[in-house]
Amino acid sequence: MNLQPKEVLTEQDVRRGLKLVIGDGLSSEAMTTLTGGAFIIAMAILLGANNVQLGLIAALPTMVNVFQLISIWLVRRFNNRRGITVICSLLARFPLIVIGLLPLTLPGVVTIELIIPILFFYYLSGAIAGASWNSWMKDLVPEKQLGAFFAKRSSLMQSLNVVLSLLVAVGVDYIRKHFPGLELDAYGWMFILAGVSGVTGTLILASTPEPKKILPRENLFIMLSRPLKDPNFRRLLVFNSAWVFAVNIAAPFFTVFMMKSMGLELSFIIGLNILSQVSSIFTIRIWGLFADRYSNKTIIAIGAPIYILCLIAWCFVGIYSQLWANLVLLAVIHLAMGFANAGINLSLTNIGLKLAPTADSIIYLSTKNIVTAVFSALAPLAGGVLADYFTGRHLKMDAEWGGPKWTKTLHIIELQDWNFLFLFGALLGFIALNRLHRVKETGEVEKDVVVRIMRSTLRNNLKDNFLTGTLMNGYSQIKSVFKRKFF
Repeated sequence: MNLQPKEVLTEQDVRRGLKLVIGDGLSSEAMTTLTGGAFIIAMAILLGANNVQLGLIAALPTMVNVFQLISIWLVRRFNNRRGITVICSLLARFPLIVIGLLPLTLPGVVTIELIIPILFFYYLSGAIAGASWNSWMKDLVPEKQLGAFFAKRSSLMQSLNVVLSLLVAVGVDYIRKHFPGLELDAYGWMFILAGVSGVTGTLILASTPEPKKILPRENLFIMLSRPLKDPNFRRLLVFNSAWVFAVNIAAPFFTVFMMKSMGLELSFIIGLNILSQVSSIFTIRIWGLFADRYSNKTIIAIGAPIYILCLIAWCFVGIYSQLWANLVLLAVIHLAMGFANAGINLSLTNIGLKLAPTADSIIYLSTKNIVTAVFSALAPLAGGVLADYFTGRHLKMDAEWGGPKWTKTLHIIELQDWNFLFLFGALLGFIALNRLHRVKETGEVEKDVVVRIMRSTLRNNLKDNFLTGTLMNGYSQIKSVFKRKFF
């Protein structure tokens, strides 16, 4: 198979390449759905993982991004991003098949201590492939279509995630109830199927054209220092690092909290995740259009406050005695988080692509990934340590009304174990968001103007006035109180 780049890509080459990138995205999404999220957490808990090990599993995907230096060296050495991406992607897929075979062939040997090193190699190879892929996509996708194209790709991937994760969750829950001894085997088959799907996506990617690009042969560390000397890009790194730390100190433990503290079945947890995915699917293309029309920074400034409010809302989950009340609150939280995450994640990716000079795109993007990886990896590890510390501790606030004939107690808030992490993450999110205004992006529009336009658009298309009206205005009030007290 010819993996060499082409000197010039025709318009037909670009159109064909974009379709193939979507095909690879769907295959990769099937792979990550079967091996990530609630499923890898459920498998780890089944194998007896503690909070620190759960935090380590959550940290691995970003921890290995520091090794993207290898990708930069390879691209400079061979000037073939497609070849590097395809080979490293294949190396990343085979560990999944190995993990899948362990419980099927050596059931008495498989332990969480054995799984984690294999996962490390899987994520390591994927990180090296991802750095060259990002640079490749920077040159393949027309800049004016970045938001719309990746929004379309993400919505299709999320749609697949919704269907596949629900089917698998129902199947796993059925096995857990009726054939509990086969649960680990079920996870094994899931990893094998994920590996096969990943290999399929890599073969699709191998047919995707690459425009030729020669990276100058400079000293590697001098090249990496260049983005750090760019004041605006450095400000983006500060915000992005602070934001991912705030998010990842809490987010990896949502599933753990629902499984351990609330005792929810896997299908319930996946169902809630599906609500979040559906919310993202129906809004991500709108986010993409607005990001292209206005700016990615404006979209982040709208979505991040909603996500912070969701973190605060997690502190109230579990305080109600009726299960249905907690489930309703969880459903609202997941819908709002899906809405917010769709815009935040899309814009964080696109603003990095936009601010990176074309000639140095792989250097800028790899530096961004390496720097943010450190904070993204430290966060769940810190979260695991804090979760152990807060185990057995709680903070409870009640309001009681007493009368001659009856007394009514209202639970205001009850923090315990992982709830403390959620509140801590929200506080860090507030601090991180105050760094966003220092980042400059061409064409940025005042947030309030875009909010008004989005409110009208979403009211007409999604009947979502509550999210863009009440939540955003509520955040503004909370932010003003927070600034008066702490800044």
